[in-house]
Amino acid sequence: MRLLSASMDKTVILWAPDDESGVWLEQVRVGEVGGNTLGFFDCHFSPDGSMILAHAFHGALHLWKQTSANKREWAPEVVISGHFDAVQDVMWDPEGEFIISVGSDQTTRIFAPWKRENKTEASWHEIARPQVHGYDMQCLAMTGRFQFVSGADEKVLRVFTAPRNFMENFSSISGISLEELNSGQMIDLPEGATVPALGLSNKAVFQGKKPPTEDHLLQNTLWPETQKLYGHGYEVFCVACNNAKTVIASACKASKKEHAAIILWSTTTWKQMQSLPFHNLTVTQISFSPNDKFLLAVSRDRQWSLWKCNDISSMQPAFSLFAYTNQSTAVHTRIIWSCDWTPDSKYFITGSRDKKVVIWGECCSAEENKENDPGEIQPCSPVLDVGDSVTALSASHVLAPDGRYVALDGKIHLYKWKPSDKRLPPSDWTKCVETDNSQSHTLVVKQLSWRKCVGRAGQGTAESSRWLQLASCGADYSVKILSINRDSL
Repeated sequence: MRLLSASMDKTVILWAPDDESGVWLEQVRVGEVGGNTLGFFDCHFSPDGSMILAHAFHGALHLWKQTSANKREWAPEVVISGHFDAVQDVMWDPEGEFIISVGSDQTTRIFAPWKRENKTEASWHEIARPQVHGYDMQCLAMTGRFQFVSGADEKVLRVFTAPRNFMENFSSISGISLEELNSGQMIDLPEGATVPALGLSNKAVFQGKKPPTEDHLLQNTLWPETQKLYGHGYEVFCVACNNAKTVIASACKASKKEHAAIILWSTTTWKQMQSLPFHNLTVTQISFSPNDKFLLAVSRDRQWSLWKCNDISSMQPAFSLFAYTNQSTAVHTRIIWSCDWTPDSKYFITGSRDKKVVIWGECCSAEENKENDPGEIQPCSPVLDVGDSVTALSASHVLAPDGRYVALDGKIHLYKWKPSDKRLPPSDWTKCVETDNSQSHTLVVKQLSWRKCVGRAGQGTAESSRWLQLASCGADYSVKILSINRDSL
């Protein structure tokens, strides 16, 4: 006979009666030491009694397995994990090898495919928790392959850089050599990071062939914080980085024009470069064009603004207002939640609470088609009514054979749109596929992000090139990765 108990003191205890006295004594004690957690709510044996599963305060599952060498020794095992509150933002790293997400559970998490030697298919696991914060997280942007900037319900942007132990662990888990991960720059990297008790900043300070367990994720996979960016008057709401990784654009919650300005930051000096005032209410999303010539912003004030870069090659580029909508030219009648660019930088897309999706671009007549006269920005597609509020959209970086793929939220609809000749009416939308109920988010979709290259992460076969991958996150606490077969579209 054995009895298992879980407690808020962060331990799970296995009890058994003494053979001689019959008194129940502690046989094994497992659990957590330290970490930002409040203990266990419940525990359970596996059917054969060789494993223990526990449910922690923050929703995490913990698993321990009895070792074959010593029956009284229990070792932690890899278990599924994820956010325990709404996931606000998700994006792929520049090389498409892992995804990073932030949520209202005040954490930043990295998920990557685990390539095991005896398995043909890679399985996705949480491999690091770079940031455990004191505020709800709202947004993030990758400023390099192993560096990101995040924004939360505070006035500060924080920049994090991967430590040496993450590079080594990621290499062993993903099967990518350290040379491919640019190991030459690892000399000056800190070994790891720890977060002090009651602190909000990570201080610079495990290695194995499998993803880390929950107790390691809580404490040993943090990334050192390298910069803080001050300048916003209210809680940071959205952030974006250009494709050259030289400029960061950010915006905060605002009810006045003075606070709704977009701030541009340099990634070399980490100083403010420019402030772009235009909108009257919170800027909800910012997006740089793939060629970095333009910066697009959409807002709660139902308008979008387009800013043009004066010199892309400059390390300190300046942006000026290029085009915008007003009450007379606006198509959207409610909050514009999301925007994105097509991969050729010729068109951009906006999606609103009014259930409408519109593709915009320059319109020039033959006489006006001059380099110094770019023409008027106007709708290039019919207004697409998706039947529900559009809170997220993303255009695929891979062009369709005869158009462009656009993913929309809700049940995650995939549409194809083909540009038409300027002299013809705007071309219509073609619906390719939509997720079924089992694949869809149960609450609001917060963000969609396409993998920039073809293929499935962790699958290096030629067959993999037939696939596209789309990451999504939502208010239902979940992060999903959808693999889409290009041959079926």
